[in-house]
Amino acid sequence: MKKIFIFNFIIIVSCLFANSQDRLGQSTNKGSDKTSAAVDTISALSYAWKVISPLGLHEPSTIDTLLYNYYQKSIPSEVTPAYATTGNLGSEGQTLLFFQRKEMSDFFFADALRAWIPSIDTHKFYNTRRPMTLLSYNTGGGKETTQDRLKMTFSANANAKTQIGAYLDYLYSKGSYNYQATKDLVWGISGSYMGDRYELQTFMYHYDLLNKENGGITDDLYITDPAEIQGGSSKVDTKTIPTNLTAAHSKLVGTYIYINNRYKVGYYEEEIVNDSVVNRTYIPVSSFIWTLNYKDGKHIFLNDVPGQARFWDNTYLSKTGTNDRTEYSTLTNTLGISLLEGFNKYAKAGLAAYATHQIRKYTQTTDTIDRITTLPEGLSPYPVSKVPHKSSENLLWIGAQLTKQQGSLLRYNATAQFGIAGPVAGDIDIDGNLSTRFKLFGDSVTLTAYGKFSNQEAPYLMNHYVSNHFIWENDFGKIRRFRVGGKLDIPQTKSFLNVGVENLQNYIYFNEKCLPTQHGGSVQILSASLNQNFKLGVLHLDNKLTYQTSTDETVIPLPKFSIYSNLYILFKVCGVLDVQLGVDCDYYTKYKSIAYQPATMSFYNQREIEVGNYPFMNAYANMKLDKARFYVMFSHVNQGMTGNNYFVLPHYPLNPRKFQIGVSVDFAN
Repeated sequence: MKKIFIFNFIIIVSCLFANSQDRLGQSTNKGSDKTSAAVDTISALSYAWKVISPLGLHEPSTIDTLLYNYYQKSIPSEVTPAYATTGNLGSEGQTLLFFQRKEMSDFFFADALRAWIPSIDTHKFYNTRRPMTLLSYNTGGGKETTQDRLKMTFSANANAKTQIGAYLDYLYSKGSYNYQATKDLVWGISGSYMGDRYELQTFMYHYDLLNKENGGITDDLYITDPAEIQGGSSKVDTKTIPTNLTAAHSKLVGTYIYINNRYKVGYYEEEIVNDSVVNRTYIPVSSFIWTLNYKDGKHIFLNDVPGQARFWDNTYLSKTGTNDRTEYSTLTNTLGISLLEGFNKYAKAGLAAYATHQIRKYTQTTDTIDRITTLPEGLSPYPVSKVPHKSSENLLWIGAQLTKQQGSLLRYNATAQFGIAGPVAGDIDIDGNLSTRFKLFGDSVTLTAYGKFSNQEAPYLMNHYVSNHFIWENDFGKIRRFRVGGKLDIPQTKSFLNVGVENLQNYIYFNEKCLPTQHGGSVQILSASLNQNFKLGVLHLDNKLTYQTSTDETVIPLPKFSIYSNLYILFKVCGVLDVQLGVDCDYYTKYKSIAYQPATMSFYNQREIEVGNYPFMNAYANMKLDKARFYVMFSHVNQGMTGNNYFVLPHYPLNPRKFQIGVSVDFAN
């Protein structure tokens, strides 16, 4: 009842707010048509952008107020069309579409929670002219399986050049299975100033993510054939299914600070009419850039039940319980100078050069055992020489960037970076894309070619790591990757095609023993994705299909084919209520799945269990009334109708059928 009250309260407030805005607009119209037109113009001028590394260039983005597929915000398996997850919203996961995977980060624990941690790739800056608050609340499940998420995005402009913002994301979910709860809190502030000479873009995020780790269920028959394991009863309470771990927790805490400063040097161009200056426009020619990045992270793994150490092959530090702590921080400064695109007719592209210095620091779990004497009973011998408790690295790169962001015929972006000092000496990272437009079927078609080559040092924690159940000391070589591909976007036929191939050498992955290993040879990945949408009157069918293949499934296992389809009708009720009513489904073929190791929050390869060949379907009604969006949904509506083998990771089943509701309101003040 409490959830329904909150849901209805937000909708009522939004409707009253919208009504008051309409009355204000009507009264303004009576007084002055010009004022009303000005308000509409101000609203229309709202926009958003993202930042392109490393020098802070702008990339246009969108403001999230659309009706389409809002319900997907509450389903963990919908982060990507093929997503391996431990089950609960806010929990660990990894996309199974290889071309959507990010490279392993320096703090690899955070990779499993990328979907829930803000980054420079996901942060948006807004210029809304009027204050904007996007508020959403999503909920589902019963008392023991409740799932609640509250999100808020705020942005306001002091004037046309200055903006401030704030962000909040609180997620609490008990999970459908025992010892699976998540409690995530992310908050942040941001600001920007876009002046003629000086520009500032900055944000700060702090995240605190707490996940219970159950290690998966003890017997898959509780899902695939409950009657067999329960002596004839086919009904099962998911909260009574025994799990491998009962008192284990993973906690990830971190901060991210980004400050991008740009000072532009140029001249004023004056427009003169009748010997009077009527307009002065500043034309920037070059700019000086200073960007500061600061990140820190802390990973804690706790398990205070001594008997559950048998879940792991080894115990090195304490047989009475686990309290692993790994800390990481990095401070990055980038200085650059650029010649700007478009300051005159001969400046067809922007050119920049920069240098980046970085300091990384690591603090790991301390080993207090005297290993010269006989080890206490129950502890495993140290497998390698002692891993240092603290360490630091100084790194230096130089780079250049060539960009063309203006013009309709040809646009490109190329960045080359070279490591010259520290462990990254000899590193190479070259990334670029080239796009053009041409007419086809009476509409503009975009063709894009992209490529990337890198030769990079292995992350420090892949070479040196210590914890209660895993210790390793490696000397991995540099990882080489080469990717090339193309994209074709045809709006007239609602088609988008992306075909690419990648070659990887010295690839690092986690093996069957959950330890990092480096493949000495090469692995090739071929990927072809097609987004194809169809429309017939109010009937819509949207599809995302991906074919991918790996030349070595023991190193990079992938499902060969995945599909996401969404069948729905889109219509309007009484001219005011937009409705999207439909059923969607994601599916991928069987493969020897990756598995999950909770102590290191890592996904490792195994060759025994296959998952896949199961459709996950959701029935929903998605609606929008003025500035309010809301939905009702049965997630996993096909449970029990299309088989019971609904695992996406070994021993981690998907959530069972669940009724969910949500509302989002755009409070444009």
